[in-house]
Amino acid sequence: MIKNNPKITNAWCMYDWANSAYSLVITSAIFPVYFGAVAIEKEGSNYITFLGFHLKNSVLFSGAVSFSFLLISILNPFLSSIADYSGKKKNFMQFFCYLGSISCALLFFFENSSYTTFAVFAFIFAGIGYSGSIVFYNSYLPEIATEDRFDKLSAKGFSLGYLGSVILLVFNLSMILKPSLYGIGELAVKNGLPARISFLSVGIWWALFAQITFSRLPNNIYQRQPSGNYLLNGYHELQKVLKELKTQKGLKMFLISFFFYNMGVQTVMYLAAIFGDKELKLESSNLIMVVLILQLVAIFGAWAFSRISGKIGNIKTLIIMVFIWIGICIGAYFVTTGNEFYLLASVVGLVMGGVQALSRATYAKFLPSDTTDTASYFSFYDITDKIGTVIGTAVFAVIDQFTNMRNGILALMIFFIIGIIFLMVLNNKKLKMGMR
Repeated sequence: MIKNNPKITNAWCMYDWANSAYSLVITSAIFPVYFGAVAIEKEGSNYITFLGFHLKNSVLFSGAVSFSFLLISILNPFLSSIADYSGKKKNFMQFFCYLGSISCALLFFFENSSYTTFAVFAFIFAGIGYSGSIVFYNSYLPEIATEDRFDKLSAKGFSLGYLGSVILLVFNLSMILKPSLYGIGELAVKNGLPARISFLSVGIWWALFAQITFSRLPNNIYQRQPSGNYLLNGYHELQKVLKELKTQKGLKMFLISFFFYNMGVQTVMYLAAIFGDKELKLESSNLIMVVLILQLVAIFGAWAFSRISGKIGNIKTLIIMVFIWIGICIGAYFVTTGNEFYLLASVVGLVMGGVQALSRATYAKFLPSDTTDTASYFSFYDITDKIGTVIGTAVFAVIDQFTNMRNGILALMIFFIIGIIFLMVLNNKKLKMGMR
């Protein structure tokens, strides 16, 4: 296949535009708040019964996130190896995309607490759909572009994702804050119709814009002609990739560094709004403003750091960004006012966009140039991401439980410091030789 075809690379970037609405509306901005208000047994309670267990709704929500992450981390290596063996990578990506988008749309029926069990399973399947499709999506990067385009193309994808998700969020917030403009009456508002429409809109948005991607992304690029048992041959494919991975010191070192610094990044991103709520007592409208700041500044961050990486290289640029993340942890420990928090959120957004886009591009550069098993390789990148997120948020929760949030954020510096150490080792010329 001819690489750097604008029609294909632009279509690839549009999947970031399509799926990022899930990350913002469902996991960060609207659904967590709605879940906390609806998934309660009685007014003034924070508890709900789920499958016979009496749980805090916040614990149930975070548990659902962790469960979906862990489940897809187990499944993805096997599914991606089958996809590589069979040449049906796009089919797998489509399946998970539709699983996620339909699950988001089904959250429309989460009208009251009696639907909590249904909503939790829909939320879990939405997370599985999102995480599952991302692996196959990311693995297309080294197949559709040459190495010199990885940084800019990855940054373009993330930037489109941030922009698209903000557009849909603003539309949804306008409906929630001003339902009368959309002809929604008081009774419907009490039944949560504006919020539930936002969940439906994510499902439609995700599936609709994904059609641009699916219409142009190639399938079976390497003209695979599979035969025999798909499961068995997929397992053999996975074994082959694991053996190759063990011999690639640079790739292994990058995965280890990514595991640690991304653990801190994801934890800060997931808990930034909660910190503003619990520690600084900011109003809901101000917290939404923080979410918007993160997304909009991240667009600039993704592009800015991709340009910097073109000047000084990926590893040095990542080291700079991780140092900034350490400064963010220190700043969060001392922040006391809303204005200070907004400033800190702007810095978070700047390096959030940069580190996500550049990490994906850097990993692609470490892949063997002759590999045809890109989905299998990227499944390990995804596992590192998801398990790191689960561990990071769990460590933060434990420290918060026994001390406070400020100590929890300060403790995240340890993850960033370990990540920097491995990046500095990786900056050694011999290890960097493994990079394309």
